[in-house]
Parts: sequence; C-alpha cells; structure tokens
Amino acid sequence: MILGRTKGLYERSKVLFLPVDAIQPNPNQPRRTFAPDALEELAQSIGRHGILQPLSVRRTLSGGYELIAGERRLRAARLAGLEEVPCLLVGVDEEGSSLLALIENLQRRDLDFVEEASALRRLIDAYGLSQEEAARRLGKSQSAVANKLRLLRLPEDVLALLRDHGCSERHARALLRLNQPDLQRQAAKQVVEEELTVSRTEALVEELLHPKAPPPSKVRAKPRVLLKDVRLFLNAVTRGLALMKDAGVNAQCDRQDSDEEILLTIHIPNRSNRKEG
Repeated sequence: MILGRTKGLYERSKVLFLPVDAIQPNPNQPRRTFAPDALEELAQSIGRHGILQPLSVRRTLSGGYELIAGERRLRAARLAGLEEVPCLLVGVDEEGSSLLALIENLQRRDLDFVEEASALRRLIDAYGLSQEEAARRLGKSQSAVANKLRLLRLPEDVLALLRDHGCSERHARALLRLNQPDLQRQAAKQVVEEELTVSRTEALVEELLHPKAPPPSKVRAKPRVLLKDVRLFLNAVTRGLALMKDAGVNAQCDRQDSDEEILLTIHIPNRSNRKEG
C-alpha cells in the first residue's frame, strides 16, 4: 500500500451508518489504554452533539466490518447508548489497516511513547518490514524509528512505571545507558519517587555508571621518631656509661657492627659486685 493514495481512498468513500455491534475491533489497534474519565466525557459530548468525525472501517473477508480508526469514538458511542455510528468505508487490506490506524494515532498524538514503540514493533514483525521500509511508509526517518524501538529494550515493568507516572520518552532513553535490568529498575523507582527531571535523571545514570570512590578512612598515625643521626644516640650511651663509672658503677658496653644493625650490649653489675670506695 502506498500511503500517498490514502486521501483518494477517503474521497471515494461514502459515509455509512453501521450498527455499533456490527463493527469488529481492530486487532492491531496501537492504542492500548483508554482513561475512563476521558471516555465518559467524550460519551457525554457525543450524546449532546453526535459523532462529528466518522469512524474508518474496512470490509473483512467474512463480509463484516473491522475498525481501522476511531476506537475511542466507538467506545464512547456505546457508553452514550448510540445504536449506529457514521463510518467511512476504506478499501485497504489488513496491512493497510494497521498502517492507517498507526498513522492516525501518530498524527493525533494520542499514543504514549510505549504504545508508539510497541505498535511499530508489531507492525514490523507482522509484515516482515525492515526499519527503513517502516520509516518510509510512516513518513518518518529511519533513525526516529530505530530510537523508538530501542525503548523496548527496557523491562516491561520499567516502561509501565515510567508511563504510569507521566515520565517522558527522554526519561526512558536516559535509562537505556544502564545495561543491567536491576539498575534500570532502581533508577526508574528513584526517578518516580523523587520526580526527577530529565537532566537530573541523566545525572543519576552517570552516578550509577561511575560511582565515586569512598574517601579513604582516617587512621590515626602512630608517632614516629626521626633518626637524624644514629651517632647522637651512641654518644648518649657513651656519656651515660661515663657517668655510671664516675658514680662507682663498673658498667661495660660491647658493640658489634654489621651491615644491617649496630648491636650494643651493656653490662651493669649488681649492687653486691660494685667496688667499695
């Protein structure tokens, strides 16, 4: 299917009023979440003013009708109690239906970043498209498609947590730098709990990737005696021995020198061995 022909398909279509129960849901509907409050508000508007923009449907091989675009309007019409809804019959196959459904949601910006990435992945897998081919059909750049698909590398619970708390696609992209799922979960939880901005999230990721080394523990240094000259101590020993001899104590000192040390052995006689003056 060439998307440039879409306008012609709609122009040749006629508005049909179909029973709401005769329209089958689109199995490839890219939008997966519908806020109940918003649906109720739309139902009230439809009840007062009707459906201003027709739904898009296609014929199935069994002869029924399958929804292409307008899931919210169809759900709201059921809530409003409408029996019939206006529809445009579009001549496309299943692949074309999936493309049109995705394009409409992208143009309306109705999809969150998780729904958009998931829809792209389903489209590529279902029809064997390359990223380049999908980008061409959707009118996007190949890098834009690749970046969307990369988001799906995050664990599903991380994506759900970010989406449910209103985080942006840029928050999710920042977490992709963390290759470990446990780190991604830890970071996502902190982002949500502390309501971090994108720049703060990027800083958090940087901290987790390159943790700062703890400061060295302060160990109380033992006092050290600086030996400027061993001769000072030897002279002190010699003076001490001289004083002992002057006092009548026959103290002797044996000295042995080696490459590693100086060994001093001091002999001091007991009181009974001292000379009487």
